Amino acid sequence: MRIAALILLASLGATPAIAAPDASAIEQALRDPATAERIDRSMKAMTDALLDLKVGELQAAVEGREPTPADRALTVRELERRGGGDPEAIRRQIREAGPGIAKGMNALAGALPAMTGALENLEKALDKMSANLPDPTYPKR
Repeated sequence: MRIAALILLASLGATPAIAAPDASAIEQALRDPATAERIDRSMKAMTDALLDLKVGELQAAVEGREPTPADRALTVRELERRGGGDPEAIRRQIREAGPGIAKGMNALAGALPAMTGALENLEKALDKMSANLPDPTYPKR
């Protein structure tokens, strides 16, 4: 499930509407089912890319040896199989996460105004605090 969380975060960063500075645009994007669908498709594609990532040469380097042809073909998917795991279970988890992602995005959209207000209050408090700091360029007596 940690992989799913990382993939979700990467997907959010890849969504142009979420990167917009306007809070209403962010809220609108979070509530848009098309955004959730794009994130879901991105997560599936990134999961496949991660499972197909070749890691055998890295493993050989860590072990201090030259990679063999078998090492060059070794993927995360195969490592998962060798470790007793089921790579398809990861893909199923990602598929099943779609509806939860949409619910989470709606909840985040609902909390966005409160979060924005809290950040504005924090900014004001930091500005007030920094106004009382001494000027480091002021000559010492």
